[in-house]
Amino acid sequence: MAQSNVLFLRGMFRALPLKRHYRPTVPLLLSQQQRHYRASARSSEDGRPQSFKTQLYASTQQRLKRERSEQEHYAQYQAQSQGGRYAALTFALVFFSAGAYFLGSLKSPSLPTSSTTNLFEVEPPQHDVSQSNLQAAWADFVEILGKENVSTENGDLDMHSGSDWSSYARKESEKPFLILYPSTTEEVSRIMKVCHRRIIPVTPYSGGTSLEGHFAPTRGGVCIDFRRMNRILALHKEDLDVVVQPALGWEELNEQISQDGLFFPPDPGPGAMIGGMVGTGCSGTNAYRYGTMREWVLSLTIVLADGVIIKTRQRPRKSSAGYDLTRLFIGSEGTLGLVTEATLKLTVKPKSQSVAVASFPTIQNAAQCVTRVVEDGISVAGLEILDDVQIKCINDSGTTTRRWKESPTLFFKFSGAPLSVKEQISMVQKIVSSNAGQSFEFARNDDEMKELWSARKQALWSVMSMRRGPEDHVWTTDVAVPLSKLPDIIEATKQDMTQSQLLGGICGHVGDGNFHAIILFNEKERQTAEAVVHQMVKRAVELEGTVTGEHGIGLIKRDYLEHEVGESTVDAMRRLKLAFDPLCLLNCDKVVRVEQPMPEELKTRDTAQRW
Repeated sequence: MAQSNVLFLRGMFRALPLKRHYRPTVPLLLSQQQRHYRASARSSEDGRPQSFKTQLYASTQQRLKRERSEQEHYAQYQAQSQGGRYAALTFALVFFSAGAYFLGSLKSPSLPTSSTTNLFEVEPPQHDVSQSNLQAAWADFVEILGKENVSTENGDLDMHSGSDWSSYARKESEKPFLILYPSTTEEVSRIMKVCHRRIIPVTPYSGGTSLEGHFAPTRGGVCIDFRRMNRILALHKEDLDVVVQPALGWEELNEQISQDGLFFPPDPGPGAMIGGMVGTGCSGTNAYRYGTMREWVLSLTIVLADGVIIKTRQRPRKSSAGYDLTRLFIGSEGTLGLVTEATLKLTVKPKSQSVAVASFPTIQNAAQCVTRVVEDGISVAGLEILDDVQIKCINDSGTTTRRWKESPTLFFKFSGAPLSVKEQISMVQKIVSSNAGQSFEFARNDDEMKELWSARKQALWSVMSMRRGPEDHVWTTDVAVPLSKLPDIIEATKQDMTQSQLLGGICGHVGDGNFHAIILFNEKERQTAEAVVHQMVKRAVELEGTVTGEHGIGLIKRDYLEHEVGESTVDAMRRLKLAFDPLCLLNCDKVVRVEQPMPEELKTRDTAQRW
């Protein structure tokens, strides 16, 4: 009997649906069953002891109930645990990924190993021109300058967005958020620190006479107008130099220093200021004798994009100390740093001056006369040309006190000792006669000199006065070529302008191979005007010339630059831009591109690249 019960018990345990992963719980269940069995063996409901078989069945039934309960509880636990583990795993992955990204961002990016930067390698600038950021910056600027020197007036914003004489057609979306009027280098530095911290683009502005879109605020942001920085800071008469602020006009400078018998030669045009003259590397009517702006700047004080202030040189006339940063910033158009002070060379005012005017039957005759004057080494102070259309515009506009013979005309400026001036006039008169000159007139006093020279200074304004209505625009551009190529390119450009049937004149500083085209057009005629300018620039480069003699690159000439100097040279310029201004805050998009062209710019770019 005992042996059969044992065998039966073994069979029952083999038949039980015990799971492998529940085996660790079996001892617990057996101990519970054993305690229950002992209690049950002592008594039953009627007080009689129960048989072993009955007790076994009862114990097994209770154990099965408990096992089912345990299985249900474990299944519920497993479902909950899987969800929890998945959530925990997800959280861990996100946490460690974020941590790895943060630690990776702390590591400095690898420095470029090439010497140049191609446009395709540049990440587009990431400026913050949101209203909230700009409004917060407004409070910073007010703290620096005072509320009266921070303007958000619509009239101010429009004036600082473009000009009627610029070749660049302004866009309604291209407006600064506000205009700032600092008065010291330190204030400019503090402004740039705010803009650098908040990643706000900046457009510098001095006289606003630039012609190739130099101060168009293509990225919005803020405009720094230097009009309050218009003083002479120090005049060193014995050393023949002067320290000035950027908003001082060259005319005002000459008026003040003339009292001391001194003279600053560069004279690009009425209204130009020192800051803009440095930015474009301008020249003017005296360039043939005295050279360009590059020859007359000794040192510059510059505020860099992050607000750091540097000075490029001391005051001596020459120095071989390190890199020539002075000349690097001249012609940079405010894309590398902001000029807040300039130390300029001066010269002694000439003892005597005079002006002569000569007319010719054709523009080529006039250009050939220029070549002869230069070849003979006659040291005239200035040598300018106006074609017949330009002279007619001057007559029709009434911008001068006299009427002129409407034919191609040369304007000569002489300076030096009285006897030297008379000798120069006599020599030039003979050359004019031998090159089909039709007339020759020279000034005998200061009033006549001003009258004769006035026509040259009124060239741009006279064409603008011929506008047929508010829809008309003026395109003013320039190129320069080696002097021997000048007659050919002027004649070819003249023919293009005549065939285009657009009103356009030619003038320029032909003594150094630099001439200008001033074209009147409306929107329907824009493509025709673009074609004339394109041909003019293309010829200049093919004749080993330059796309601009003194106006600068701005926005209009960017895509022509690589045809003059080569793609690698432009890439080197881009590397310089990114070195001095890695966030691309300063005068965005001028000189070299830092972003791929927009769809509306592709046509212009393709035209420039189609040689």
